[in-house]
Amino acid sequence: MARAAAEQLRLAEVVQSWLGRPVLVLGDAMLDEWRFADSDRLCREAPAPVLTLRRRISAAGGAANTAVNIAALGGRSVLVAPVGADVAGDELHDCLDRAGVWDRTVSQPGRHTPVKRRMLAGDQILLREDSGDPDDPLSEDGVDRLLTALDCATRELQAAADGVAPTLVICDYGLGALPARVRAWLVAQRDRYATVALDAHDLADWRGLAPTVVTPSFAEATRLLARAGRGGGELQLEHPEVDAGDGPSELTVGAAPGGAGQRTGGPTGEPTPGEDRVAMTHDGLSVTGTGVTVNADAGAGVDRAVLAESRLAELRAHTGADVVAVTLDTDGAVVGGADGQPSRSHSTPVPASHAVGAGDAYLAAMTLALAADAPLSTAAHLAQLAATSTVTGTGTCVCRREDLLTALGQPVLGGNDRQVLVGTEGLDTLVAEHRRAGRSVVFTNGCFDVLHRGHVRYLEQARALGDLLVVAVNSDGSVRRLKGPDRPVNPVEDRTALLAALSCVDHVVVFEEDSPTALIEAIRPDVYVKGGDYPPEMVPEAPLVQRLGGQVRTLGYVPDRSTSAIIERIRAYGQEGSPEVVAGGPPARPDPDVDQVLDADRALGVTLPDRADDMTGSTAPPMTGQAP
Repeated sequence: MARAAAEQLRLAEVVQSWLGRPVLVLGDAMLDEWRFADSDRLCREAPAPVLTLRRRISAAGGAANTAVNIAALGGRSVLVAPVGADVAGDELHDCLDRAGVWDRTVSQPGRHTPVKRRMLAGDQILLREDSGDPDDPLSEDGVDRLLTALDCATRELQAAADGVAPTLVICDYGLGALPARVRAWLVAQRDRYATVALDAHDLADWRGLAPTVVTPSFAEATRLLARAGRGGGELQLEHPEVDAGDGPSELTVGAAPGGAGQRTGGPTGEPTPGEDRVAMTHDGLSVTGTGVTVNADAGAGVDRAVLAESRLAELRAHTGADVVAVTLDTDGAVVGGADGQPSRSHSTPVPASHAVGAGDAYLAAMTLALAADAPLSTAAHLAQLAATSTVTGTGTCVCRREDLLTALGQPVLGGNDRQVLVGTEGLDTLVAEHRRAGRSVVFTNGCFDVLHRGHVRYLEQARALGDLLVVAVNSDGSVRRLKGPDRPVNPVEDRTALLAALSCVDHVVVFEEDSPTALIEAIRPDVYVKGGDYPPEMVPEAPLVQRLGGQVRTLGYVPDRSTSAIIERIRAYGQEGSPEVVAGGPPARPDPDVDQVLDADRALGVTLPDRADDMTGSTAPPMTGQAP
């Protein structure tokens, strides 16, 4: 349990570390429109349902949804994309503004904003209408203005990030936003971007880019391998007759040509406009699409994950990417890097109407994690978690930072979307963000073993001394060294969770040492608070705090309120005939659950410590009265 909690906290630290990271998104932006209707009869003219429209929702789609996800996850997101000067374009601008995306889109008069309109009844998509011609190229003037916007946005992001090179995400869905001249510019300017993520229906168009990560679907990876293998090699190529594709970013279920059988495991790929449907044969070995059939002779019963895993090295070689993440829709993803150690993530199957845009959430989280220098396994885990946590309802998927932290079991303050539980490594960065916003920092520390009224009053008073309260909690090992082998009563996971639930506490961090001096040096608090009825100069940490420019305050105690007194009272209730042993403890019938705990303690020879200084948690001398 402790190990799992530590891992979740480590992942949450990565989410915290990418807060405010500059990311430029470039590519095919579109508008998703959802129309929800009721239907209770068929029309008289044809066997078709009669629909009554109940509500309509518009959302950013494609590259625009990737930008929205980056902003929702805590990044500083900028979108550069051609957008039509039309009603759909106006709605898309509104979606970007609401999401906090820096809108640097370029209006293209005479060109329509791509729109996907879905009509649903009973959570079932009945039809989809697409508008916006993918064969309508940008004019030369439009390309010039797009490149100017791209260059300006890059400079703007870099300036806003104090000279740090921004991250670039390219979303090429074949709708004409990224013609050859734009691709050539990006290849030539690659060094201006620290991390480059590429999501493209046709990866072959991006030779020479050397991206950090590519995220092809299984079908897109198959097409690339098929084209690279034309003329021989391991891939067997055929040219079956198949139907035309139905547009970008859509999953198509189909059977392999020639009646080889239909895959029953759900959608299998995302065809490029004008190319063929993608399907997988029933044996799991052959994939058809783009006018070719790819056959991986890996043995009977091989599924898509195994097939993708076996080709990761080839995909890295053909794309020039450091990392390849092959997404497998309902089957999760397979990710591989330079170390040759692939990782597999899994997802939960959901209705197709719940998964629209989940790939954008995956791409956004993967990019932010890699840009924050997270290990590849961590980036893959967070990306899959982001995609999975968004597919809870019908609509275009957006993963918010608080959703991701909640999925990691980390409390978040609802009013301002701040992470409460933080790690020691990310605390200084977090405090620096607050200082840049002009907030003063109050710091205190202690064991906080059995949270009681005295603790709450103490923390409320501490919070009133500044704009932000950081509470450092002694680890279980540290508490044992300070208090004795029978403490803590509550493990650190429980102690931190209770503190994080208090509205007066902004951040909680666990430290292993017996003294908080390392944390004090890291965050340089404006005010350091300790509990006790003694002058501030008697606090052992006072010289360090004052040398760093802070001040030390001591706060008095609530009389007759201490962790040790509470434990004494509980134990006294368990002793027959002596419920009044501890002052302030009213007569009560012993609780059988408490009796069982106390009996176990007696059997183990556990005794109570004499001191009641639960808020010490450092090298402070023992004082009389209540302490946390």
